[in-house]
Amino acid sequence: MKKKIAALIGVVSLFILASQYAWADVQTAEASSSIVGSWLSILPPLVAIGIALIFRQVLFALFLGIWMGAYLAGELTFLNVFDSFFASLSDYIVPGVSDPDRMSIVIFSILIGGMVGIITDNGGTRGVIKAITRFVRTKVQGQLVTSLMGFVVFFDDYANTMVVGNTMRPLTDKLRISRAKLAYLVDATAAPIATIALVSTWIGAMVGFIATAEAEMANFNEAAYSVFINSLPYNFYAFFTILFVILIAASGRDFGTMLKARIDLYKAKHDSKLDKYNLYKDKIEEDEAKKSESHWANAAIPILTLVFGTIIGLFVTGEGNSIQAIVETANSYDALLWGSLASVVVAIGMTLAQKLLDIEKTLEGMMNGMHVMFDGVLILVLAWGLSDVTVALGTADYLVSVFGETLNPYWMPAIVLVLSALTAFATGSSWGTMGILMPLVVPLGWEIGINTGVPMETTLEIIYASVSAVLAGSVWGDHCSPISDTTILSSLATQCDHVEHVNTQLPYAMIVGTISILAMIAAIVLNISVWIIYPVGVAIIVGIIYKFGKIPDPENYTPEGKEPAITSLDG
Repeated sequence: MKKKIAALIGVVSLFILASQYAWADVQTAEASSSIVGSWLSILPPLVAIGIALIFRQVLFALFLGIWMGAYLAGELTFLNVFDSFFASLSDYIVPGVSDPDRMSIVIFSILIGGMVGIITDNGGTRGVIKAITRFVRTKVQGQLVTSLMGFVVFFDDYANTMVVGNTMRPLTDKLRISRAKLAYLVDATAAPIATIALVSTWIGAMVGFIATAEAEMANFNEAAYSVFINSLPYNFYAFFTILFVILIAASGRDFGTMLKARIDLYKAKHDSKLDKYNLYKDKIEEDEAKKSESHWANAAIPILTLVFGTIIGLFVTGEGNSIQAIVETANSYDALLWGSLASVVVAIGMTLAQKLLDIEKTLEGMMNGMHVMFDGVLILVLAWGLSDVTVALGTADYLVSVFGETLNPYWMPAIVLVLSALTAFATGSSWGTMGILMPLVVPLGWEIGINTGVPMETTLEIIYASVSAVLAGSVWGDHCSPISDTTILSSLATQCDHVEHVNTQLPYAMIVGTISILAMIAAIVLNISVWIIYPVGVAIIVGIIYKFGKIPDPENYTPEGKEPAITSLDG
């Protein structure tokens, strides 16, 4: 704690010294004019990143960045230290949220959270999973179904983790699938699927971050939702992670620390002292007794309403003769709002009509689901405030002036991917990472592409790749971070030791992350088609799994004189 306080004092002292330097340089009440577009303009986002790394508190870091930006944007006087504290709220945070498009994203996220809360409490999500898992008999089937559940609960990574983890755990325990493997299957599919789904809580945030970045890009008029759609082919980490999970499950193979966890489970079959699952037996049975279950349609229909309601909204508000033209011209904010509102109404109607819950319990479930989105919404709001501060200070202009001639635009997406991963790993927040980096790197890529004479088509490709680099890097770092909220939730939902989950997931995530960096370099730097990159990536992943992965023989870990731990090997 003392080291953290010392680091905070150091950061604040650096800020004060920088401010005094700027004040001494101009010696005028118009001090802020010299800061716009200067090196001091990068202090707010740098301070936000630094404080987040030190304290692991993204909300605190974002607000401190806004506060410092508000101070730099005003008069550099001692009194303004206090004035800028309140101006952070009144001049940046509140005006930022009052923007109709941003408020649409906030309401969309809250409504989806409410829908998730309802279908969870009325038992619909458990009904979906039970219907699918009814015929699961082998380890491979159990692992495959668990991984594929992410496609069913695609609309939110938190809901995915908690619903799939808690529901599949009793089944995977019966199949003697290690808790570490279950935690990996749950964690590795939650965020990647939510980031490539056309409608999810992540997409709402992404559209908001992209729209904020676009505000700083002169002569760039493409709709934020269209930018997201066009960036999907470059989200190599999400697609390769999903592929890796499915292949590792279908092959029945493991390697590294995950293989060791599997072997330890075989040994625990004959030594109760080694069986960590028994520690949670009573709690699991108590939790299972509390959970309700209903027909799968009670979850499927509201989810389909969300998806098709949004798609219909895009077609209603868009214009053109092709799907791409319609999406590019559509009002995605209205479409997302209509789809999410319709899904909540349908979920409430189905729950009350079948008397699954009374009106009080239904609304309670909705409010609980909305409450889960609170932290994410706060990150969104503060990230927007910090972005507005950087616009006022001309941060992007300064970065362009520094890197415009030295940074190769073709290498930018790969660099951003690594930077995002490191930031997310250190902070444990993928949304916080996106909120800090997206408003900086996307306008930077646009300006560098324009200033260096890169063809417009290539510049747009760099923009799309940079968007996916921020998103993919945030998820990759989040998967590797022991302080990530989704990593912790995955451990809790599967009742897996948290340290074991991090240690067993890390090698798999690092392999996919490394392949993703190489894929990004191949796509942007070497100009290789993604239609070639993806098959090559698949071949590499298959080769790694079958080269290093093993299916351990349970009989090798069975004490002499006892029956084999498993009578038939199915993976």
